[in-house]
Amino acid sequence: MMHFDESMALIESLEIGQYKTKKLYITDAVGHVLAEDIIADHNSPEFPTSAMDGYAIRGEDQKIGRLKIASINPAGSALSDKVRGGICIKTFTGSLMPEGADTLIPIENVTVEGNDILINEAVPHGFSVREVGENYAKGQKLIEAGTKIDFSHIGVLASLNIVHVSVYLKPTVAILSTGSELLDLGEMQTNDAQIRSSNNYVVEAIVRKYDGIPMQLGCIKDDKKSITTAISEALEKSDVVVTTGGVSVGDFDFVKDVIRELGCEVIFKGVRVKPGQHIMVARKGDRFIVGLPGFAYSATVMALVYVVPLLEKLQQGKSTMHTVKAKLTEPFVKRAKKEEFTACNISLVDGKYYVDFKGKKLGTSAILTNMLGNTALLVTSEDETSKEAGDEVTVLLFG
Repeated sequence: MMHFDESMALIESLEIGQYKTKKLYITDAVGHVLAEDIIADHNSPEFPTSAMDGYAIRGEDQKIGRLKIASINPAGSALSDKVRGGICIKTFTGSLMPEGADTLIPIENVTVEGNDILINEAVPHGFSVREVGENYAKGQKLIEAGTKIDFSHIGVLASLNIVHVSVYLKPTVAILSTGSELLDLGEMQTNDAQIRSSNNYVVEAIVRKYDGIPMQLGCIKDDKKSITTAISEALEKSDVVVTTGGVSVGDFDFVKDVIRELGCEVIFKGVRVKPGQHIMVARKGDRFIVGLPGFAYSATVMALVYVVPLLEKLQQGKSTMHTVKAKLTEPFVKRAKKEEFTACNISLVDGKYYVDFKGKKLGTSAILTNMLGNTALLVTSEDETSKEAGDEVTVLLFG
């Protein structure tokens, strides 16, 4: 079994032959990853513009104290009048500043007497005038390819008169669980050895959370022919196939063999991690297969660690998952000489993260309830040992 860092380096180094992209109407693109740089084709604003309602003046004329109102300059109008010494033009938010004006004095700072204004409170030279390019300058890269599009990006795209934008397609992920003991939702239990399938639904939820499109294929019995057919068909319909169960060394663990027999290139099989050491990742062209373990906690953790990076890679994006440093509030016992992912409670107090294990059960990697609550994963390398309260640790946050 390989070192965890080596497995992650292999995932990082994967090359995609052809990324899938599509042009979408800008508001339909929210939540997708941008596939092109967005470059400004003009200055914003193009001309000096008023930032308030008030009077466009020459700043130096404020010392006169009284100025004549020459005309009115509504937003959107093509004003030809100019500001000269001793006069002003009433100007509104968003209006172009009249030629000759360099300052906008707010309505609140003046008193109107007939066709004149009396300046009650002067403002600095250039006050409330938006300079050319204040928002952005022509030729400036405003949004970089690889950015996940959010509401703020939509406003910028619209201001550039961009109607459709190129995005990476969210990868389709086919999900199936193997095991003759599994019962799907609503299926009647006929003997005590049967258990309810949860892995396929956990994986579906993870795929949705981290920008994939799940294709739920349900449960398949431990029958090699059925598994071969299911995985083969799933590969044709999806970008990533995720299986749970069947990758260990039991007599009925057929998934690992089927993946090889379907002509897939095995990237790695077996990593020194706890839980989930029998993890398997393979590819066939630009399509990938991730064989997760069958135990629920193992499958969940390995989906976060290995499936999510593949979803990112297929759309040149970045996950909201990230690691932070935190302080232990109680001792931690290192259980294996492996890269270990341990469910923990995470809290943020005065800008610092703290970790404890209250309510977290010790036992097998089937205890999915350990993921409930304000949970994160404490990550310890195979070279680390047990730790004491107050020690700094690395924690993986889910977003």
